[in-house]
Parts: sequence; C-alpha cells; structure tokens
Amino acid sequence: MLPAALEEGRERSTSAHRWKQCPRDPVPPSAQPFLEQIENSVEALQDYGISVVKVNCPKEDVSRYCGKENALRKAYLFRGNILIREFPTDALFDVNSIVANVLFALLFNEVKYVETLADLQNIENSLKGRSNMVFAYVPATGTAEHRAVMEAAFVYGTAHQFVLTTEATLMKDTGNGEPDVSSAQLFFCHCQQAMDLAQPCRRTPMEQALTMLNIHRHLKLMGAPLVTEVAEDPEKVSTVHLQLGLPLVFILSQKETYEADRRTAEFVAWQLLGKAGVALLSRDVVDLNVLLQSNVALKTPDEGVPIKYLVLEDTDEVITLVKDKSKFEQIQEDEDEEDEDEKENDNQDIQDDQVVEAVSRDRKRELPLEQILTLTEETFHSAMLEAARMVVLFYASWEAVSLAVLRSYVEVASHLKGTQGVLLSQVNCWDWPGVCTKENITQFPTIKIYEKGGRSLTYNGMLGTEELASFIILSQVSCPLKLATIDEAEGYLRGELPSELSSYHHSSVLGVFSKATSVAREAFVEAGNILSGHVTLGMYFEDDSLALSHKYAVSPPALLLARSRDQSVEGIPLSKQSAQDIVQLIRYELLDVFPEITVQNLPHYLQLRKPLLIMFSDGDIGQMESKEMLKLAKGRPQQAFVTCWLNLKNTPVGYGVLKAYFATVPSLPVLVWVNLHTGGQVFKFPPDQSVTEMNILSWLEKLKAGLEIPISTLSEEDWKPPLPAYNFLQMMETTVPEFTLHTSYSRRDTQEQQQPESSEEKATVREEQLEESRVEAEKGQTPGRDLRGTAPRLAGREKRHSEL
Repeated sequence: MLPAALEEGRERSTSAHRWKQCPRDPVPPSAQPFLEQIENSVEALQDYGISVVKVNCPKEDVSRYCGKENALRKAYLFRGNILIREFPTDALFDVNSIVANVLFALLFNEVKYVETLADLQNIENSLKGRSNMVFAYVPATGTAEHRAVMEAAFVYGTAHQFVLTTEATLMKDTGNGEPDVSSAQLFFCHCQQAMDLAQPCRRTPMEQALTMLNIHRHLKLMGAPLVTEVAEDPEKVSTVHLQLGLPLVFILSQKETYEADRRTAEFVAWQLLGKAGVALLSRDVVDLNVLLQSNVALKTPDEGVPIKYLVLEDTDEVITLVKDKSKFEQIQEDEDEEDEDEKENDNQDIQDDQVVEAVSRDRKRELPLEQILTLTEETFHSAMLEAARMVVLFYASWEAVSLAVLRSYVEVASHLKGTQGVLLSQVNCWDWPGVCTKENITQFPTIKIYEKGGRSLTYNGMLGTEELASFIILSQVSCPLKLATIDEAEGYLRGELPSELSSYHHSSVLGVFSKATSVAREAFVEAGNILSGHVTLGMYFEDDSLALSHKYAVSPPALLLARSRDQSVEGIPLSKQSAQDIVQLIRYELLDVFPEITVQNLPHYLQLRKPLLIMFSDGDIGQMESKEMLKLAKGRPQQAFVTCWLNLKNTPVGYGVLKAYFATVPSLPVLVWVNLHTGGQVFKFPPDQSVTEMNILSWLEKLKAGLEIPISTLSEEDWKPPLPAYNFLQMMETTVPEFTLHTSYSRRDTQEQQQPESSEEKATVREEQLEESRVEAEKGQTPGRDLRGTAPRLAGREKRHSEL
C-alpha cells in the first residue's frame, strides 16, 4: 500500500515507461537471479507507471540490442521509443536496487546529485527565498534508503528540491558535528525563509530511520505551521502533530505581551521542530482559571491523559520537558526538596521561616496580575476616583510575607471578578515609598479599602484568600446597618441581607436598643466601626424595639444572634456597654459551639486561653460521636474548655500535632485533652470507652483529681526561630540607587545623608533601560529565551520571584 501522497504523485508520469531485458533461450544460470528479482519488481514499478518487458532475442527482431556484446548483462529503460538509460544487471541485485536506480534515472533532472560542499551551497543559494530543499545522504546507491528517498522525490519533487549524495566527506564538511557516515541521513532545509544570500538555510534532521513512511511523516511535519494560534479549550485542539503521535506545547499569552509571546513560541517551535508542535493560546479568549496560574501547557497524543499545566521559567525547561521528560521531573523534584545533609552540616542554611521557605520554593511561579491595577505616585490619587471602593495592597517586593499575600490577593481578584463598584490595586512601596509614607504604611503587607469620598478601612485579619474576600464583600455594607421597621429587622434575622451580600452565608448580629439606652447604642456604633468588614451587624432602636427583644426573651440593650447553620436566633443581654466589651462579646458569641479546627480559625480559639478537648479524625466524625460532643459543648453555659475536632484530611498539619503528642500517629479517631497555657500536659481519652457525654465528663473529673497520667508534656520554652532574624537595614548598601532607607533620624538629617533620585530621573533611567533592551533585541539577540512575557509581572517594573 502506498501513502495517499504517492497516489497523487502518479499524475507526474506523463508518458509510459518501459523496462526491457533481452534474454536468450535457454537462459544462462548467471542471469537467473536477476530475472527473478525483475519479476518481483513488477508490481512496485507499476505504481510509478513503469512497465516491465522481457524480450526473447532468438524469437524477436531486436538485433539492435540482442546483438550487442554482453547483452544478457544489461537492462534498458525507455520513455516511449527513446532510450533513457542502460543498467548493468549486477547493479540490480534486488527489488530495492531496481526501484531506486530506475526512479533515479527517471528523475535525473529533478533530483540533484552533489559531490562537494560548493555544489550543495550553490543549490541552496539558488533556492533561497523561493523553495525548500530535502537533502539526503545514503552510503551507497541501490539500498533500501536510496529507494525511500527516490520514492519520496517522485511524490514530493514538485513541492521541494531533492538533493542526493553518497559522499561521506561532504557530510563531514556540512558542519553537522561528527556525522555517522555509515548510516543514511535526511535533512529538511528551510531555504524559502532565507531571504538573504548570506543567511544560511536552517536544517532540521530526520531522527527516525530513513524509510518512505518516516520521510512522508517528516515532510508533513515540516509543512505544518511553525506556530499555531488557537482560541478554544486546549482539550478540543487537534493538530497534525497530535495526529502523528507527537505532543503539543501551548505557550500561554495575553494581548499585553502578545509580541513577546509570539517570539517565545517561535523560538521554542524551532528547537522542537519534528519532535513536538507549538501553539500560542490566548488567556483573553479562553476563560479558564487554570490558564491564569500557568504559562505553559503540554498535551500528549495519548487518549485519556489530561493536559499538564506548568509554570516554567525559561525555554530550556520547555525543551527539556519534551526531549527528556524524566530529566525534567527530576529537576522539579530537586527544586522542591532540600538537601538534608547540608542542613545538618550548616545551620546557617536552615530556613526557619515557613513563609520565606514557601516563597523560595515557588520563586519561579509567575503571578497573573491582569485583574489588579498597578499604582504609582502619579496614578494613586486619580485612581481613588475610579471606583466606589478601591482595595489597595501595599507591599514590598523583597519581603517574603508580601509575596505570599500577593498570591492570595490574585486569587481574591479572580474570586471578585465582575463585582460592581470594587477595584483591586497594588502599590510596591519599594518602588514608590512616597505614596506609602503619605498613607501611613508602617508595615508590610498592609491592605486598605478606600471609599469614594475619603473614608478608608484597614484590614487586620487573616491573610488568606477566603478571609480577605469576605472582608472586601462585607465592607461594602454599613456597619452597623440601621433598620427602620420591625419587618426589616425580622427579615434581617431571617437572612434577608442587602444585595451586595447575596453570596454571604454567615451568622449575623442585630443590636436592639430603646430610646433610653443611648450610651449603649453609641458604644455599639463604635464597635461596628471596629468590626466593619469582619461581621454583619444590624441595629434597631425604634419605639417597638422592646417588643422585638421580648420575643427572644431579652430586654434592651441586647444582641440577637442569628446563626446561619441552624437558622436559630439567640438573645444575649448587653451587661457591659463599652465598645471594646461589645466587640469582645460579639467575637466570642460568633465562635462555633463545636468547631472544626483549621489553620485559619485556631488563633481565635487560642485567644480564649482555655484548654482544648479535641477529637482528631481521618475524615468526618461519626454521627453518634458528633451528637455526644455537641451535647457536651452545649451542656455548660460557662464552659471552662473548648470542645472541638480536627479533620486530618482537611488540615494535614494535624499529623504533625499528633506526632508531637504521641511520637507516632495513633489509631483514629482519638480524643485528646491539652492545656497549652498551663503546664502543657496532654491526656488521651481511654480507647476502650465509648465516646459519650457521661464518659467524657467522668474522665474529666479524674483529670481534675490528678488520677490520670499524661501521655506527654509539651515544652514550656518559647516558640522562637532557631536563628536570629536578618538585619535588612545593615545588609543593604546605601549606594544602590532607588534604596530609600527610612530610619529614626530627623527629616533634616535624613535629607543630608541621602539624596534619592526624583521621579522624573527614575522615569528617564527606566526609559533608557527599556530602549537599550529594545536595541539589543534588534541587533540580533535570540528572542524568547525566557518565559517572562508569558505571564503578568509581580509589579509594573516586571520583578519576578527569582529576581528578588
């Protein structure tokens, strides 16, 4: 069976060809092997429009050929009545040699044979800007490789110029390293793109064995677009590379960096030509969250294998990924793992800060900041007028916690995408210290919300994505929210909140006041200002407030707590009426009765300075245990301890806690009593007893009486880093431009000691640097060596984690 392209190539045969051999009767034994091979070649030659004819000289009047000397040792090739070539039969020893030599003779004017490097270069020069070239080396003619080249030339000769050589010295002179001249080789020469005679033709070698099928596959790949631009889900994309069993690499882009991304994609495509396809995928067109977290994707031809999304630093890693996947995976492992031996031998290498460690580990990760506005000294004040609420992250690009929070900030921006009236922005205080000084930024990172009109709100909560997003959403509504009628108050308790809080499903607090409780009402308003963005507070102080409070068995001033989980409303008297007391009471009451401990909420419960009765489980706890623990938690109004549980699947750090308590992880679930604030003793509930309220209370009485032995005692030493903190001010060099050191000196002393550049000078320097970079690129530097253009920068000045 021939490839489809070979069927098309038959059309090139415009006249019949005949192949004659003139035996005498009887046939000598020396000619018998050749006659057998020529008969075996009949079908192969017919595919190219060549007929095989055998002439019996004693019977046929062809004395012109039969009468010649050594007639039985020759064969003849005709086009019509014109003799094209005669062949010695000892050169036609099998089917491959017959087909190769016949096609070579037929395509004599189309397939150029070269012997020297000068001949090859002359042909290349004549093709530059016009056509591409297929250059093949075979150690000898008449071989299977020679036949494959000639068959390919018959099919593709009108599309590409074919050049053949058998000269080993020519292969060595072409400058392709140390070629193996004992095996056949084929190169696709991209001369059509070389518009200048001084520009050499790129050569892409075919790395597979030289067969007709492999040549056809190689030429198909060479004819495919160098870079394919796609605008759909990568899972749906199919290219000739995937169809031929090769992977497809996606370089992720956006409109702001399109030109740089295109150059990067072309550079990668040239390096992987014949090994993988390269596509340029725009994040602006395809709305997939995973694209915002990656800059490269890899799709394999294997069915059922998901696309692998990656964050790579440079094109070398992309090329390694395709050429040597095992080596790439090893590189990734080496980057993520620390050398234990070095840590033991050199204490200075200990990374004592987990935040710094995490940032260092992910330093190559690019952050998609296209949804976050970058502010400068020139744009800060005008930007405050663009949205009803402007959220600003003030950070320092060299500081680890800032970079960690910046990741959460990016996730918040994605979560709040499309929220009306809210715009997220950032200020790098290392670049723009003047802005941060005017806004009284004394620590990094700091997050503030500016309302249109002047009021600002500073965020002091946990720096995780969920907590920060909740703060921004809640801050859109007045705190406290004043309700005008008792129906509005009742609706508020049922969860009928303003439209801005439609996605908010947490407990709400309603303060109920009478006209005579103005002092408590003013303290509640002040508490609302403190808690703004953290909780939902409502306030009702109309004439019928007494009726509303009596419905829930309290009298004004009082709090009504509406828990979203069980849709219950609880009345809480306001015995203390200062703002700080109200804040503390609200925070305490909003804590869950039987909470699941997580990294995020643990500080809230530790602030109570109470012992913890905590059940560790590998998943959800059983229904019976949950019911008994909840009864225990609700059973005592003034509980002296916190009843809680920890799901190790949701909070894997719990395994480390258990190892600290037990040395090894015990069988789960396990109920533990620990008092972190007094003594640090850890007790384990007897595993042979069922977890019931009565059994737990009996066990706690034994603990109180000193009848139980602790399984371990936690150290009383402070949790301090093993090494002293870095003194950044001492380490910095004051001579470096743009370094503005804020110390305790007076303004006058500071001005005398340092004279920072003005904004205009900085801008001029930056423009000059950009211009120098552009000129260098135009001088011929290889573009696209790194993936800087494929993902948004950390800030306007394009700093990356690896540069900090």
